[in-house]
Amino acid sequence: MTADPASAPFPPPSAPWDASFDPLAPSPFRELALTTPDGATVAARHFTPTAPARGAVFLAPAMAVPQSFYEPMARHLADLGFHVLSFDYRGTGASRTTPLRKVDTDILRWAEVDTRLALDALVARTAGLPRTWIGHSLGGQILPLVANHQAVAKVVTIATGSGYWRENAPALRKKVWLLWYGFVPALTPLFGYFPGGRLGMVGDLPRGVIRQWRSWCLHPEYLVGVLGDTMRARYAAFDRPITSLSFTDDELMSERNITSLHGFYAGSEVRLRRIDPAQVGVRRIGHFGFFRAEHAPLWERFLIPELATL
Repeated sequence: MTADPASAPFPPPSAPWDASFDPLAPSPFRELALTTPDGATVAARHFTPTAPARGAVFLAPAMAVPQSFYEPMARHLADLGFHVLSFDYRGTGASRTTPLRKVDTDILRWAEVDTRLALDALVARTAGLPRTWIGHSLGGQILPLVANHQAVAKVVTIATGSGYWRENAPALRKKVWLLWYGFVPALTPLFGYFPGGRLGMVGDLPRGVIRQWRSWCLHPEYLVGVLGDTMRARYAAFDRPITSLSFTDDELMSERNITSLHGFYAGSEVRLRRIDPAQVGVRRIGHFGFFRAEHAPLWERFLIPELATL
């Protein structure tokens, strides 16, 4: 594992930035309704390239973040010649088709069933093209759980780290104790799901998801510590190169969270890039900001050069 410290100079953009680019301009995509073996529906979007195809990107979302949040980036990548597939885990975003209290799922099923199905959909549409997995937060944690992950050539994790609460960013650490020991155990049985949206905490989540995630976040080694040697071996067996992009002003993930999670990828070549907003001329990035349209110049500088291409 190698690290680029925040004080190190960053390389120039891969290409001059076109200030006239509109990341919200129309770019064709097709809505997909994927059916899992157990009968759930996973909503996905396939963005097709508007330039000659040179690669494909799989966008794995963060916890409770709908795929619509990633649309500006997906459209931009399509305009650069990439097929892009985004999706929503069951019970979230456009995949929320029944009352949440009736959704029986957890993070393992999100990874092993929903994410695998979505990746299969991209693979079926991109024969012969190199594929990159872009994982935001949770989307970068679940790679070894997805049986068909060998279909990707490279991985870029963004704001991805362990959720262990004692290593969270200091401002979050003051609140998360109340989340895990107060709100989650009290409200989840009452509502039949976790009503995080109305609390401004994470978002609404199926009960199986929040209970499993809570158990992971209370353990110093996160899911590996809870699930044991079999899970540790699955991480160690993952062998695709990984570039981690993390941010010094991330309100959720500390640098320790980032290094801890990526340390489980013992069989991969891992490069850690720690980005200070002040050094790249922006006021704030945080846990979510990298995906926002106003930070599109940062995609050119830090993300596009990492993608697998023909």
